Amino acid sequence: MSANRLPRHSDPAALLRQLLDELPAELSTPVFTHASWTSRRSNSYERLAFLGDSVLALAVTSHLYPRLEADRFGPGRLTKIRAQAVSGRSCRVVAERLGVPDRLAAAAPPGVSSTVPALVGTERVLASVIEAVIGACFLAFGYERTATAVVAAFAPEIEDALEHPVDFKSALQERLARKGALVTYDVVDEQGPPHDRVFSVSATIGGVEVGRGRGRSKKDAEQEAAQAALEALE
Repeated sequence: MSANRLPRHSDPAALLRQLLDELPAELSTPVFTHASWTSRRSNSYERLAFLGDSVLALAVTSHLYPRLEADRFGPGRLTKIRAQAVSGRSCRVVAERLGVPDRLAAAAPPGVSSTVPALVGTERVLASVIEAVIGACFLAFGYERTATAVVAAFAPEIEDALEHPVDFKSALQERLARKGALVTYDVVDEQGPPHDRVFSVSATIGGVEVGRGRGRSKKDAEQEAAQAALEALE
């Protein structure tokens, strides 16, 4: 096995699923509570997702950093690999691997059944729930145990990012160039203190927003926005 290759497991999500099953009710309940299902947004998964986003990024970065040669993998390349490995699409795949759609549907309160199929099939919702799972596990079990489970759960996505790296911004621009169109990226929101910012960036084509992304840096957010735009154009 090469230095940057993770071992393959038949069920990469097994460790994270075990942690999820061991969560106390005060953490597992909000993990699967959509904001529209409660009168208090603080009872939903949103705050846990905010925390989990940071834990996910740190876990994957900490795994990649010592295993990739410094001469070949500078900060720019590391940023692209990480962005791909923890993208919304990757989080959705891991959510499905973990059984999140069924768990979320089972947690839905009476009276919202008509909205459940749309929610459990939405990438943004599934990605947020996975981040909430990670945030809750961090609070319950600490960083080391959670990071080990996270890296295992995202192992196929990490390997794919290493073996088949995609620069979503370049891919989007190349696609648009054939049509004579251009994309612009704008920061639409910033949250957190200066040393711990989360940026939201919109990708706009012809005055119409076609994708939005979030990240710990503007570059990460732009990559995610470009990926969302590519998916929208498809």
